[in-house]
Amino acid sequence: MKTLASTTLRAITAGLALAATAALAQTPPPPGASPRIDAIRKAGVLRVGVVNNPPWLSQNTTGSGDPWSGPSWTLGKEFAKLLNVKIEPVVVSHETKVPSLVANQMDIMIGPLNETAERAKIIDFVTFSNTGVCMFGRANNPKFTGAKSLEDFNKADMTLAYFSGAGEEPLMKQTFGKATLRGVTNSGSVAPIEEVLAGRSDAAPLNRMLWPNISRKVKGLAVFPSENDCQDSKIFQLDTGMGVAKDQKVYLDWLRAVAQRMQPTLSQEEREATKNLK
Repeated sequence: MKTLASTTLRAITAGLALAATAALAQTPPPPGASPRIDAIRKAGVLRVGVVNNPPWLSQNTTGSGDPWSGPSWTLGKEFAKLLNVKIEPVVVSHETKVPSLVANQMDIMIGPLNETAERAKIIDFVTFSNTGVCMFGRANNPKFTGAKSLEDFNKADMTLAYFSGAGEEPLMKQTFGKATLRGVTNSGSVAPIEEVLAGRSDAAPLNRMLWPNISRKVKGLAVFPSENDCQDSKIFQLDTGMGVAKDQKVYLDWLRAVAQRMQPTLSQEEREATKNLK
């Protein structure tokens, strides 16, 4: 009986501890603990930086429903709900999302952002996903189709495009120092597809999760690595999530605790969003 009683007591204790952890994750820090949270409460809004970046964050242009969707938006709304404030999107570009965050034009960049060593010097991260990239090019371009390794793209006769300000930019510069690199402005596309199709570039990086739908939608493209339709790619594998300005430990710890609790929901929504990528 003592064994049964002890086992039951341990189970109850563990359950209470789990419940307490969940409650703690949902309860924002009290007034005075975080200047950022105090300011958010006073303003009545949580300013969230947004940029179209599916499957994590997609803009809704139908005119009905929420203006944004995806796991980043779901988590952002959860933050606002727990703080009892409204969520206020702040539209930025890939080039301006980090500078705008550092300049206090938002409370959090829900973006999302890839966590790079360069960015980690100036902002902190709340990560809930990860990604790698594919290299894509025209299927009738022998320079692209002849590439058998990543190093084959790092040649003087290769021209590679990327979006300026995107997480891939420093990695492109580090990895392909011998190639000709073209940093282009994002006009709303998920990758520099027009650069490749127009023949201005031989290849460009693309989020691996986007490739299956892009390959069906845009004919005449090929991908590297081609195995499993590039879904096992480890090229530029990075943690992905949200960003906040440095030196806000209480705020950051609370955001991370909420994200950890929401992780199963966010992962499921990401899987569903990936199926519907266009």
